[in-house]
Amino acid sequence: MMENCCYGRSEMLMFNMVRLGLFGELLHGEGGYLHDLRSIKFSTEGEGLWRRAHAMRRNGNLYPTHGLGPIAQCMDINRGDRFEYLVSMSSNARGLRLYAEEHFPAGDPRRNERFVLGDVNSTLIRTAQGRTIYVGHNCDDPRPYSRINMLQGTKGLFSGYPDRLHIEGRSPAHQWEPVEKYYDQYEHPLWKSDEIKNETAGHGGMDFLEDRRLIECLLAGEPTDQNVYDAAAWSVITPLTERSVANRSRSVEVPDFTRGKWRTTPPLGIIGG
Repeated sequence: MMENCCYGRSEMLMFNMVRLGLFGELLHGEGGYLHDLRSIKFSTEGEGLWRRAHAMRRNGNLYPTHGLGPIAQCMDINRGDRFEYLVSMSSNARGLRLYAEEHFPAGDPRRNERFVLGDVNSTLIRTAQGRTIYVGHNCDDPRPYSRINMLQGTKGLFSGYPDRLHIEGRSPAHQWEPVEKYYDQYEHPLWKSDEIKNETAGHGGMDFLEDRRLIECLLAGEPTDQNVYDAAAWSVITPLTERSVANRSRSVEVPDFTRGKWRTTPPLGIIGG
């Protein structure tokens, strides 16, 4: 319930612009966890141990919430819409084995490990309101970091890595615009304070804002920005993708953890700074 990427500056700018209607009706979103973790996975301590262990026995989209959380909030998942079903497909597993062969001497037990996690997983989710979401996962091949962070609407789109956007009637025809020119007018209120902008620790300030919001909500007795239903819906994507991958990418229903209350739960608003 503390997905830090929901508090990234560009993600919150996108959220604010969505709420203001600049992209029109939302149709499609894309998010992912695309992060070369090969050296970390083969570490003999820390997070590499559990990451590598998962890759030995699981095949699906193992880390969806970084990219999916911000998209879900923009699309009012559990607050007017919900994930309905998904399909998932994985590529061959190659990257970790090749890395071990190239970096560890003969006799190192890591050279003999076998992995089932496909290097690239592609998952498609359809929502009850007819929106579509792509969720990608690739941590075992050489590539620059990306969470994709893309939203397509009837009036334009926002796309991350690098951050850029296009708004019909405002942007030059068929051309991207840099996001930076929109911050002055559409910066999310929570990112306007000097306290946030000068906080560089913890993923450029998003961790600080994540922690601050949780503490504020708990002290005030208010609902948190992500709740237990969001935690369940975003996290269940992983085992459901494993099920789909294991069954030739057949569609899998996503449980409605709200028992229908997604229809009447109000969407998240824009929280002031």
